[in-house]
Amino acid sequence: MTDWFQLAYDKEQEMVQTRRYLHQHPELSFQETKTHAYILQRLQQLNFEIDEKVGRNGIIARITGDESGPTIALRADFDALPIEDLKEVPYRSQVPGVMHACGHDGHTTILLTVAELLHAHQSQLKGTVVLIFQYGEEVMPGGAQEMIADNALMGVDKIYGNHLWSGYPTGTIHTRPGPMMAQPDEFNIIIHGKGGHGAKPHETIDPIVILAEFILSAQKIVSRTLDPVKQAVISFGKIEAGEADNVIPDTASCRGTVRTFETEVQAHIYHKMDLLLQGLALANDITYTFDYIKGYLPVYNHEASANVVKNAAHALNFRYQESDLMMVGEDFSFYLKSRPGAFFLTGCGNAQKGTDWPHHSPHFDIDEDAMKYAVSTFMKILELEGIFKD
Repeated sequence: MTDWFQLAYDKEQEMVQTRRYLHQHPELSFQETKTHAYILQRLQQLNFEIDEKVGRNGIIARITGDESGPTIALRADFDALPIEDLKEVPYRSQVPGVMHACGHDGHTTILLTVAELLHAHQSQLKGTVVLIFQYGEEVMPGGAQEMIADNALMGVDKIYGNHLWSGYPTGTIHTRPGPMMAQPDEFNIIIHGKGGHGAKPHETIDPIVILAEFILSAQKIVSRTLDPVKQAVISFGKIEAGEADNVIPDTASCRGTVRTFETEVQAHIYHKMDLLLQGLALANDITYTFDYIKGYLPVYNHEASANVVKNAAHALNFRYQESDLMMVGEDFSFYLKSRPGAFFLTGCGNAQKGTDWPHHSPHFDIDEDAMKYAVSTFMKILELEGIFKD
């Protein structure tokens, strides 16, 4: 049997160079023109059938063996975030205010390395491997739905995806059957009151006080109206009101997120939030605007595919542990809605190397040693799915 870990280890220095180049040249979601060109240039050196404009800016690369077999897709994302890179490293971002703060540079590097290994072992292939390089994962509506609508999954039997994860130690593999990551909804609320002088609050309808009452009351939706065995989060991330210390403004607004795993829980929270606003409007003679934007679907792994990931990790003698339920969101969920498959996490956290910062931190980094674990896990998954000849 092929020693995929050794082959990935042999490519480690090349992977580091690729990842650091991508880290230095990040591009925001839906603006990834140079990254797209770089990926395309790398793939064109290999024996793949390439579709270079799937959705807006996605790339699909297919490689087929000389015998019939399954069609398995693997996916990586390549967009960055609007965050200033504060790391003191030679490969820090060269683009002000933009950085790879979630590991997508590593994901792209991993899939490019998988492409090279598949090219080198094409004579051993049966069936087809489809590599999906996706743009725009970080910003809704995301790139996944657009690529699926543009036939990214045409002919695909199963799909697998990987995410480097700083919360787990380097060299570990994590997944779980069923729900794994939540649905990340967003909301925007504006309280329309009546402004006036701060010295005469009785002549106003203070939207700040009413918004504060809503925020405090909303905390009870999860803790006091939801079955305790259900998982949900309501968090407020932005509050805006007023411009002067002695003026009560006409409006006050807030933005936040709701995270759930079940449609019924999502609907319950939305209904309770709206009821709270209706009550406040009636009691305080105000109006309000309530925009609720449903986010990506929850990531829901198919049990058989999650077991393939688990078996791949064990076959490679990697440390495997079932993933925690996570309140983060991922648009890989749309692929799993369309095809069987699984999403797994590869640990890249190493405190000694300073790579245990949380995702989306301006200090975020990955332990580059982790990439070879992801590459070899992908290759072993393909082997277990029958992509290679016996």
